Parts: sequence; C-alpha cells; structure tokens
Amino acid sequence: MQRRGSNHRLPSLLFRSRISYVMLAMFATMSAVYVAGRLWQDAQNRVYLIKELDRRTGKGHPAISVDDTLKVVACRNQHKRLAALEMELAAARQEGFIGRYTPETKGNHTRKRLMAVIGITTGFGQKNNRDAIRKTWLPTGVALTKLQEDKGIVVRFVVGRSANRGDSMDRDIDEENKNTKDFLILDDHVEASEELPKKTKLFFVHAADKWDAEFYAKVNDNIYVNIDGFGAMLASYMDKPRVYIGCMKSGEVFSELSHKWYEPEWWKFGDGKSYFRHASGEIFVISRALAQFISINRSILRTYAHDDVSAGSWFIGIDVKHINEGKLCCSSWSSGFPFFTRSVCATV
Repeated sequence: MQRRGSNHRLPSLLFRSRISYVMLAMFATMSAVYVAGRLWQDAQNRVYLIKELDRRTGKGHPAISVDDTLKVVACRNQHKRLAALEMELAAARQEGFIGRYTPETKGNHTRKRLMAVIGITTGFGQKNNRDAIRKTWLPTGVALTKLQEDKGIVVRFVVGRSANRGDSMDRDIDEENKNTKDFLILDDHVEASEELPKKTKLFFVHAADKWDAEFYAKVNDNIYVNIDGFGAMLASYMDKPRVYIGCMKSGEVFSELSHKWYEPEWWKFGDGKSYFRHASGEIFVISRALAQFISINRSILRTYAHDDVSAGSWFIGIDVKHINEGKLCCSSWSSGFPFFTRSVCATV
C-alpha cells in the first residue's frame, strides 16, 4: 500500500516540474526580449545624438575647441593675473597716468569703479548730528553727485526702520531723504541701539550689492572726515586686495551685567577675558573682497554686543591684512576741522 501511494504521487511531481520549467523559460524569454529592446533603443539614441552633434558642430570637428580649452586654462590663473594687474594699476595711479578709480567695460558701456562708499550710521533722534556733518564735510545737492563723479566717493547716512513701521519716525526720515537724497535706508532692519552690530553688517551687505567700490567704510555720525585726506590714504592701499584698516585696539571683556560695555558672550573670549585685535568702531575701512565676503556669508556671520568687535570677528581665520592706520585714530587731531596734523577724522 505504501509503495503504490508513492508511485501515484510521482506523475504529479513531474507535471509540476514541467510547469516550473515552462514558466522559467517564458520569464527568461521575456527578459531577453526586454533587454534586447532596451539595447536597441539605446543604440538608436546614440546614433541620433551622434548625428545631431555632427550636424551642430560640423563632422570631423571636436565638440570642445582649442580656444575653449585655452579659456578654461586661463580661468585657473585668473587670481594671479588679477593680483598682478592690481599692482600695476596702483603704480599707474601713483604716477598720475589714470584717474583715482578704475574704469570697467561691460559690453558697449564703460563704468567706473568707485574709490569708496562711506556709510555714516545714524538714528531717528540724530538729525542735529546729520545737519552738522552736512554743514562741514559732506556736500549736499549737486555737490554730493559731483563728489561721486569727480572723486569716486559715495557718502550716505545709514538708518533702519521703526519697530512701528510707517510711524512718524519713519515718515520724518523719508521726508528728510526726499530733500537731501543722502540716505541708505535699511528696510530690513529695525532701529535699536542694541542692534548696531547687525546694522553695521547690513550696511556692508547693501553697500556691496548696490555699489562696486574699492573700499567700504563705516563711520559714526559724530565723526568729521577730511575727504581729500581720506581718499589719499585709501589710494596707498590699492595694491592690497584684502585689507581691514582702522585704529586697531584690544581691551578687556566685561562680564558684569551692570557694566556699560557688558558682553553677554564674555566666556567665548577665554580666561583672560581680552578681546582680539580689531578696529575702533568710530571709523574703519574694508576692501571690496571683504565686503563681498560679508554679503555672501551674511546669514552665518556672528554679531556680538559691539559692532567693532563683531566686524573684527568676521575676519579671523581668513587671509586678511590687518592695518593699524594711525590716520584713522580720530582722537589724535589737534588743529580743528578740517585742518588735521595727522588724522583724517575727528571726534566731536
């Protein structure tokens, strides 16, 4: 009985095996057809692309010309060439062969690069300071435009917006600017004394985006500047592409909450609680490359309690030339504005 049952199951197993073989064969055949079809389609696509490439570039000619290859190689040496040209340009300026600021040609139009953009940080309640500056060293009206055209220097008062957007303080600034046209209004910044470091950063961002200049300077609105002396000083640094110029200093970091110069992040400056070297916030200058660096990295550059420390922190760890320029130590003046013995600025 047991042997007869085994013989009865044998045909059933053979039948199942044949079905499996048939299904496997069908699957293999379908796979082969699919792969062959894709290979044929890819071959057709390659033939089409080759014909199209020949039609566009000309049969027998390479897709990348020798001229294109030379252009790629030239780009790799661009920084070295630019550095050499800037040195030659600075030497030519000193010899008096060309103007104070650089002409650039784009298409059929010639545009001159400015020598400097000066931003005077001011606020809502400081109109008296602005008027005093207008009466002394900052030209008004047509003379302001002439300063830009003749000397390549743009000067603007820098102010943000009120926390209550559109209130009387905003309207007063808009009305004043309508009459004087000497403001750079930061619509994305809310005016507050504790927000000065962010305001300084935004000035460089907006100035670099709006004007192409060799240098960008931040000035307080209680500083008087000798424009001619300032321009002459900057001309001496034209051959240095990444410079941070100012009256360099350091100093104690104050951790006491009640102190006037309290630094909330004092612990970041080490056990000695001393600031790194940085330019005084009364007036300092950065070159075009550094202004562009700030503009590009605006979202990740840290600000501290004070704008001068904040600016100094942005240039730590990158290839920047720190220049301690005595002419920007404004307290060294002695003869009265606008005649200075050594400084090009004065604190009032």
